[in-house]
Amino acid sequence: MPLSHLRPALPATPAPELAAPALRAFFAIAERWKLKNAQARRLLGDPPESTFFKWKKSQEGSLGRDTLERISYVLGIFKALEILFPDPTRADAWIHRPNAAPPFGGASALDRMLSGNVADLYVVRSYLDAQRGW
Repeated sequence: MPLSHLRPALPATPAPELAAPALRAFFAIAERWKLKNAQARRLLGDPPESTFFKWKKSQEGSLGRDTLERISYVLGIFKALEILFPDPTRADAWIHRPNAAPPFGGASALDRMLSGNVADLYVVRSYLDAQRGW
């Protein structure tokens, strides 16, 4: 089965109008997941601290393709969890719990996502989509 549906379809140069809604959604999810600033920054690909805090405060700015791709995976992970766990508290807690499934090896999904590699966001998204039957 092709996995092309998992990879966000992003233009070579992200459209500036995508930045503000993407950042608003990302920071809303980060708040729901109770992420520390360092964790949220890591999920975004470790932008400079000044850039991160500017994005967090204004929830707008210029985003590169890598950052937009990362946000897209986070949105997909969030959506999959909302589908799998209709109780928002349970859905939001899932990423923090240890998981014995092969992609996690006893660590949490958040631990996997915080490795810094965009591929690890992809792995978590793929795992959740498989659990949904996609």
